Amino acid sequence: MPAYIVLTREHTHDSEEMQRYSEKAKAAREGHDPQPLAFYGDFEVLEGSAMEGAVILRFPDMAAARAWYQSPAYQEARKHRFLGADYRVFLVEGIEEV
Repeated sequence: MPAYIVLTREHTHDSEEMQRYSEKAKAAREGHDPQPLAFYGDFEVLEGSAMEGAVILRFPDMAAARAWYQSPAYQEARKHRFLGADYRVFLVEGIEEV
């Protein structure tokens, strides 16, 4: 079943760190080939806390999503995300298409 990693940026603290994160996170996708379904496009918060933007990445399954997230390349990028902004990140299993 497909799996999705959803990242919501809640508040930016340091735009230079976020630029470093962006560069490193892009490079970390190599070999994992996530399919971006949403990437900081227009949005509207209908319920819950405010946010600045969101990314949704589709992977073939939970194992592939975890492999990307836990990869050394993404873990290196993530350090800059922690310094640059507050995020909520979660992994969710999808459903089979009917």
